[in-house]
Amino acid sequence: MSDVTFRRYEGSAAAAEQLDVFLPAYEEVYAEPPYLEGPRDVAEFIDHYQVHVQRPGMRLVIAQDGQDVAGFTYGYFLAPETRWWHNLQDVTLPEEYTREDGHRSFAILELAVRKAWRRRGIAAGLHDSLLDGLNAERVTLTVRPEPEADPARSAYLAWGYSRLGISHPWADAPLYECMVRDIETAPHPPAPEIPR
Repeated sequence: MSDVTFRRYEGSAAAAEQLDVFLPAYEEVYAEPPYLEGPRDVAEFIDHYQVHVQRPGMRLVIAQDGQDVAGFTYGYFLAPETRWWHNLQDVTLPEEYTREDGHRSFAILELAVRKAWRRRGIAAGLHDSLLDGLNAERVTLTVRPEPEADPARSAYLAWGYSRLGISHPWADAPLYECMVRDIETAPHPPAPEIPR
């Protein structure tokens, strides 16, 4: 990983300008199982990303190995009107837990590493760079429950996340496992690579 650099972009303009840089990596990673995304899915991702970059606290990190994009991650703060916690299907959380103020919780929307760069600690580097200096109480993310996502789930557990419940974020969406970790008490052990 010595030749890999991590560049963080903050705010809507900076993040929006980088879409063309990491989009080929997105297309490559999400063409694999369990996602099997095609051109229509990529077009939907582009539309969603244009909305995501407008969110408060938007951060994007791109890992580059020379001119090659090795991986990327991004996220933003959950807004007070978020549906994030209400999408959980198998658990009812107290209002005190789900209350958001725009700075309490940071949600990681994507974290992906291209196949040729996996198992080199790049996912952990992306994750650490994304959260470095973040002023939030907790971080949350989702992961697919399929066996193909077991390595990702294992990495998140090693990074201090715990499973909160099953999330169904929109009508046509697959089910995801919602995970959360407290930023102040999260451990920083060496973590397995996420082979997305």
